[in-house]
Amino acid sequence: MREFWVASGHHLTRRADHGGLVATPELIMAYLARPELMPPADACDAERTLHAGLLADPLRPVSKADIAALADADARENWTFMMAFRDRLVAAPSLEAVYLNLARNGAGDLPPIFLSQLCHLILRNALEGCDDPYTLRAAELFYRSQLATVHDGALLLADAEVIEAQQHAQHDVHSSPLTAMLQPRAFGEMDIMDDENAWTYWSRSDAHAMVMNIGGNPKARAGLCKVIERWVAHLLGIAVKVETVASIEDRDWRWFVGLDSEGTRIGNALWNGAALDAAERIVALMRLNIEDTRLIDERVGTRPVYLILAMGADKVVRLKPQNLLVGLPLASAANVA
Repeated sequence: MREFWVASGHHLTRRADHGGLVATPELIMAYLARPELMPPADACDAERTLHAGLLADPLRPVSKADIAALADADARENWTFMMAFRDRLVAAPSLEAVYLNLARNGAGDLPPIFLSQLCHLILRNALEGCDDPYTLRAAELFYRSQLATVHDGALLLADAEVIEAQQHAQHDVHSSPLTAMLQPRAFGEMDIMDDENAWTYWSRSDAHAMVMNIGGNPKARAGLCKVIERWVAHLLGIAVKVETVASIEDRDWRWFVGLDSEGTRIGNALWNGAALDAAERIVALMRLNIEDTRLIDERVGTRPVYLILAMGADKVVRLKPQNLLVGLPLASAANVA
């Protein structure tokens, strides 16, 4: 079986019999290696002792007194958060259960990067056995922001962080993200994924160096639909069918889910009958059907759910996968995972 997304850390977890991922000491050690938790050069002895002790035993108890003994206020804040997060991961039946709880009840002060990392791990589990590079590339939208631009009439998405990093590496200070995307050879291996080069995704899946032709390649859009189907099935235990549509022709549309803040804004405006030119902001418009109609809120019945993914004014796409978990019109009696 082909490997992908090694950087997710899925090899540091254990897959339980129920199919979810369980946190291990090795996963906690990976978090302890984060820059925020590595003792700086001027760290006090208490912080160095705490960090060293956890590296030796990542699951050892840490008391409030242990953290209060740290001299630096930022260090105390970081360690208070990390120990609470560690205990939550270890106590939960699965990482999926942790993510669902955060999606439903709010992430509070959890830094967005931790939510994205959890999503990365869980999605790697959900896509185990996937052999379609288009689906895997589309899945990157779930945990990494994308920069959008139009080239030769097609909407392209490239990893925003990679583009930014490559920009900084250029000697030409006038280089722009648009230039970066339209001159891929000058910015490393930013190939636009097509049938000729899709196979190379396997060797560089962690580089995020392939551009998604979401506007011009039907396989890219189909890949996004498949990811959504897998995500919902894995986390909610509900089978759904997703397909892209050109527009909402349904005069009796009853439900939508914005897959990002801009998509939600556009959907609310359209729902309220506002006249707006949202086409240039919409990245993907999809129709979702829940296969078991007994699970659907009676207000929606057999009508489809429309999904709206859009870009912000800065041309960045920031998909919020948690919206798919809390935004579907499920009946109150639906016994979801």
